[in-house]
Amino acid sequence: MSKTLLIRDLTLRDGQQSSFATRMNQSQVDRVVNHYVDAGFYAMEVWGGAVPDSVMRYLGENPWHRLEKIKSAVGDVSLLTALSRGRNLFGYAPYTDEIIDGFCRNAIDSGLGIMRIFDALNDVDNIKSTIKYVKQYGGKADCAVCYTIDPQYPPFTLGQKIKALFGGPKPPKKVFTDEYFLAKALEMESLGADMITIKDMSGLIPPERAYSLISLFKKNLKVPVDFHTHSTPGYGLSSVVAAIAAGVDIVDTNIWNFAGGPAAPAIELIYVFCKKMGVEINVNMEAVARINAELLGIRKELEAYDAVKQFARPFDPLGEIPAEVDAMIDKAVAAIKAQDFATLNSQCQAIEAYFNFPAPNEVVKKAEVPGGMYTNMVAQLKQLRAEEILPEAMKLIPEVRLAAGLPPLVTPTSQIVGAQAVNCALDMRAGKPKYTTTSNQFKSLVKGEYGKTPVPVDPAFREKITGSPVETPYDTSKYQMQPNPTLEDCGGVKLAQNEKEVLLLELFPAVAKDFLTKTRKAEYAAKAPAVEKVADEKPAEIAAEEEPITGRVVECPMPGRVWKLCAKVGDTIKKGQEIMVLEAMKMENSIESDYDGVLKRFFVAEGDSLQAGAKMAEIVPPGTEIKKPATPAPEVKPVEEPVVEEKTPEVDDSPITGRVVECPMPGRVMSIKVKVGDTVKKGQEVVTLEAMKMENSLESDFDGTVKRIFVAEGDNIPAGEKMIEIV
Repeated sequence: MSKTLLIRDLTLRDGQQSSFATRMNQSQVDRVVNHYVDAGFYAMEVWGGAVPDSVMRYLGENPWHRLEKIKSAVGDVSLLTALSRGRNLFGYAPYTDEIIDGFCRNAIDSGLGIMRIFDALNDVDNIKSTIKYVKQYGGKADCAVCYTIDPQYPPFTLGQKIKALFGGPKPPKKVFTDEYFLAKALEMESLGADMITIKDMSGLIPPERAYSLISLFKKNLKVPVDFHTHSTPGYGLSSVVAAIAAGVDIVDTNIWNFAGGPAAPAIELIYVFCKKMGVEINVNMEAVARINAELLGIRKELEAYDAVKQFARPFDPLGEIPAEVDAMIDKAVAAIKAQDFATLNSQCQAIEAYFNFPAPNEVVKKAEVPGGMYTNMVAQLKQLRAEEILPEAMKLIPEVRLAAGLPPLVTPTSQIVGAQAVNCALDMRAGKPKYTTTSNQFKSLVKGEYGKTPVPVDPAFREKITGSPVETPYDTSKYQMQPNPTLEDCGGVKLAQNEKEVLLLELFPAVAKDFLTKTRKAEYAAKAPAVEKVADEKPAEIAAEEEPITGRVVECPMPGRVWKLCAKVGDTIKKGQEIMVLEAMKMENSIESDYDGVLKRFFVAEGDSLQAGAKMAEIVPPGTEIKKPATPAPEVKPVEEPVVEEKTPEVDDSPITGRVVECPMPGRVMSIKVKVGDTVKKGQEVVTLEAMKMENSLESDFDGTVKRIFVAEGDNIPAGEKMIEIV
């Protein structure tokens, strides 16, 4: 009797998140979801990850409605799945059991069948509460072990080896062994996990390791085992085939036009492999073909966000397989039977190349870090105009990661470690000791607030970074709920009007506040008497395209969406100053001026989607007089009280007589921790700077008294800018 393999389809969550920045809107989902009823997947991952944030932030849609509409269409044919970070849910900070309880109850009430739960540190304590509440409300708890590998440490020299023989430092031991992952899985099973997933978020697991791990899990676990990977470094297809050969119960796939590259392998290829291997897949491939036909059009609509822009050649797995491909599949199946994993991998890569799927990312493969982490580091260094230190920053990753307790590289730890490696490289370039500049998130990781790291942090290092050698977990008793204000200009209604909206405020404070405010205003306007509508116009700051260009143009460096304008027409701009934020490659990128001058005009507005090379802003030479956009004349009202003339604050432009704290990197001033006249000590935090998506504490390098402060909270400032004078 042949084995039956279950398929979890990732197309509507991980697939579109990996390849299209999670920009699939509800109308596009509606075009395919009815075909899923006929396809009959075991499960469909449709929620969690970046979906709840993105549908509010970029699409103006309610994430609860997304889940409920899919459930209404699919019914009980497939179990709907969401991805959650355990105690962190969708955020970075741990939440109280009250929030986790409400979130799980409402998610399951809205149609969720399976919650895939992982922790960025593989700290099982961080997923206990979610397991408890998911099962309590009738859902399945899918507990994920995050796959990672030990860093590639520099090899010991002969001298170091000799010293090690006589009691000197020894090479770091391997941590992420098969036994490590099994121990985590067994612990999760004992807590009530209904299934265990090996979650290879980076696509770094080669087929031989996939085979050995799945074999070990199947031998020792009583619950079903799922395998999740990505195709980025070129192992995806061969590793899924190896997992199937080892007896895995469920595999995660995408549908053809959303598969490959940074996403998971295509179900169409898994289907033809399973036919050759005598494995049944109870999925209606004719319905899958109908979904795929719709996805082709949707992908073209998402072109501005397409991370690959490389379409695979059409393929019908129910038709005649090209002879060349058929021969390669036969060789791959023979190789897996012989456990010849090198041949298996080469044949699978050749099959994907035949169909024009993206080639393996050799940079990511060699670096052995997640693709998103690598691209984030490159983008950050471009913003800092320090691309030349990328090799040094990459070399520092193993050291930084080991010092911080060897966390797996998955959101958010991949970003924390990557940003700190960049900080250390910048410190060294400036002649300062490594870890002079540390983000608050890195401090929290080292402190213990994210949970238990795979190896203990050296107390001396913890004291160096946090000021205390003692491990200190996050204290949820100090958690404060987000405010839920009354909106007087919307008829006195509450911002969040039910528990689901309150949860959105808790999980996404800034994004949900903006989304819910717009929602309440729209509801209030709909009840108001109809008024004559005025045609939408671009803001007056967006100049007419036909006006001649007389200055220097800032161009868009990559396809993306204008997230925020950070300057105004007429502002004096310095070289390296941030003028706008571009959302691209699933991150926020600071767009800076390459020249000193005056901002003459923007060619774009917030929300615009741009192609690489598009004109964004024009900067004219310093001193140029700019005619600012006209503003409506204010309404004149009778003066009932004497008007007190406001005095313009005096600017202290006296010569600098003390020591100056300068900005180490481009960023935004989040908070100023001192005021004029304060006594400060060397090493005391004076400013919190948001840079590289991290909060960075800037400290004084000297004792003294604050004479003056050159910046204000909210200012976007370039590297080298004066911030505080201390005498």
